[in-house]
Amino acid sequence: MSNIIHFEDLGLRDYKEVWDYQENLFNQLMATKTEIAKTQNSDQLQHLLFVEHPHVYTLGKSGEVNNLLINDQFLKNINATFYKINRGGDITYHGPGQIVGYPIFDLEKLKMGVKEYIFKLEQAIIDTLAHYNLNTDRLDGATGVWLDTKKPGSARKLCAIGVRASRYITMHGFALNVNTNLTYFSHINPCGFVDKGVTSMQKELGYELDFDEVKEKLEKIILKTFNLTLA
Repeated sequence: MSNIIHFEDLGLRDYKEVWDYQENLFNQLMATKTEIAKTQNSDQLQHLLFVEHPHVYTLGKSGEVNNLLINDQFLKNINATFYKINRGGDITYHGPGQIVGYPIFDLEKLKMGVKEYIFKLEQAIIDTLAHYNLNTDRLDGATGVWLDTKKPGSARKLCAIGVRASRYITMHGFALNVNTNLTYFSHINPCGFVDKGVTSMQKELGYELDFDEVKEKLEKIILKTFNLTLA
């Protein structure tokens, strides 16, 4: 039996607004799951959200605040905000030209654990990038999707992943750099690394991509990878 989800493309939206929306959907799914008798329509409460955010830095619960290299005044000067949040991982940046994905899935219904879930998220990104002749891979000791992982000193991240899971329900997710302004990454140690770079599809390919086309391809590949059906 396939798993039914709701997909929403939220467009360009404030980070805190979407974080609150995620929490609401997460709590709804959690409430359904904690009922003694599972309802037949609980599948329909799973969600996949796509969004772009205005400039924002987010720090995971295990991250070091020192990986933000700028002060509050500089944040204001570059029109950025900063949040400490409840996902795994360290610090990352979100901004225009980046596809941020928030799967709110029940992994028990998908019959997988958290490690397999992250592996499949990475695989969906890898398969999407392959359509653009970008040969990406995983990097030992780090989540996300990377280029040139076998070349010493050349590894650079195209997609960051940081998730939260409670009772096998997920939130937060991934951030794929499509036409992203990479200068914003110079104000942090991305994901806590000081010796690895960050890149974008635009930088690697040498042209600005059709953002909606990339979103469409990525959505279809995620649905296929996780055997999901749209409501």
